Amino acid sequence: MSVKLLVADDHEVVRVGLKSLLAGSDVKIIAEVTTGEAVLKAVVKHHPDVALIDVRMPEGDGLTALGRLKLDYPELPVLMWSAFDNPTYVARAVALGAAGYILKSEPRDRLLRAIHTAATGEATWTREELRRVTGALATPRMNADVEVPLTQRESEVLRQLALGLTNKEIALALRISYETVKEHVQHILRKIGVTDRTQAAVWAVRKKLV
Repeated sequence: MSVKLLVADDHEVVRVGLKSLLAGSDVKIIAEVTTGEAVLKAVVKHHPDVALIDVRMPEGDGLTALGRLKLDYPELPVLMWSAFDNPTYVARAVALGAAGYILKSEPRDRLLRAIHTAATGEATWTREELRRVTGALATPRMNADVEVPLTQRESEVLRQLALGLTNKEIALALRISYETVKEHVQHILRKIGVTDRTQAAVWAVRKKLV
């Protein structure tokens, strides 16, 4: 089965490497884009069977693009592709409906298998990946329609956390101290009734904060 693949990655060396990796297979790259914003336009124009989207890109990150794609094209299989084995990214990918999360360090066979599986409409998640986020999806307040009294600053920190930023990166982005970020994160976890950042990220996605 020939698979038409849309690739979204802002690094040319990665896209060239991917072409080489897929050479000789029945997966054909029909379009390449370099920003999250360009993904939707490319889907409309090229009608891919599967979209392979980098998590970190300029002008709309890959996970934001995933969320928008799933609203407009819920049947399109989307694989997230990243150099970062970040549980927060994985949690958001699961919550937003990705077909899988593939590390750029994965071997060729794993990538091809994931693309083919996604093209059939099946998910490619491993047990380990789902185990990491199952607890987050099952937390008591995850589906409860409960108003959580987060302050404006806590909401800002939670949005950044859900985007996968570290405490240090959040401190730089919001121009506050590292210790202040740590304190806010502790308050957020307690208020929303979860135990770690991954669960907080899923909660934020479910509540449409990101």
